[in-house]
Amino acid sequence: MEHKNEDLKLTREQFYSANSDFADHRHVTDGHEMVDYQGGNPYRIWHNDINNDFAPHRHSALEIIVPEENVYTAICNRNTYEVQPRQILFIPPGITHELIAPTSGMRYIYLMNVSYFTSLRSFARIMSILSQPLLITREDNEQAYDEIFEILMQMNREYFNEREYSDLSIPSLLLQLFISLGKNYEKQISSCADALPTKRKEYMDLFTNTLKYIDEHFTEKLSLEDMAAKTGFSKFHFSRLFKKYTNYNFSDYLCLRRVKEAETLLLRHDIPITDVAITSGFSSISTFNRIFKQQKGCSPSEYRNRNSGN
Repeated sequence: MEHKNEDLKLTREQFYSANSDFADHRHVTDGHEMVDYQGGNPYRIWHNDINNDFAPHRHSALEIIVPEENVYTAICNRNTYEVQPRQILFIPPGITHELIAPTSGMRYIYLMNVSYFTSLRSFARIMSILSQPLLITREDNEQAYDEIFEILMQMNREYFNEREYSDLSIPSLLLQLFISLGKNYEKQISSCADALPTKRKEYMDLFTNTLKYIDEHFTEKLSLEDMAAKTGFSKFHFSRLFKKYTNYNFSDYLCLRRVKEAETLLLRHDIPITDVAITSGFSSISTFNRIFKQQKGCSPSEYRNRNSGN
């Protein structure tokens, strides 16, 4: 599929409105951005060439960046993503990231509230795919890229042309995007899976439920042995399948979920760091400090001071 540049163009009035809107409504305070969705809608989309950089910050929205011209740089958890024109970068909710804009060049930026999808059973699978930033390029996966790029362009048409029922169509398009992302990911893992198609479907359902269980019980004592027994697999078989279906081994995924919870709790000064560790599911403060620093590049206390403004 060949994408035409016309898909990315706005009228002059829409362009200046989008630029002004971006400058007026993106504010970061003490490392946290409170997203101004406006009008009760769970999304904001900008199309601009503002060359402002954003210091390390986080927000509860899913952020999607699609440069149109020149490279747009994002630094997430010490990993640098040089996003080339027409590539697509997903930055998950709660991930601390820094944005570095080129001196010139247009790009689309989307902020999406995904909280109303969390009650859907299959959404746990999507969030496992988006547990870390995800860069989608046409070279790596042409079908997934073409589908997702076209959905994003359709969102733009709905948003900037203020079409009737866009408040319904844009969340619907976001859901289609997640479905496309999930199905294309399943195709990748199915191509290397050693089970029959009916068995693969059974495994996908099982691990969707497993991820949901972890999300609901990560603060409790969860062991690889217990989770394997819960699914009816041997420890070895469960560990191999979990890695295949999530791209993480079990312990790393569990730690990732606990650290994400700890990041939120550390923003509250009324909770001692020891309590943050225990409340997040860590068995000791030393383990918490070690794993947190491995994942975030700083200690919990440094993270709190860096992001609290105090």
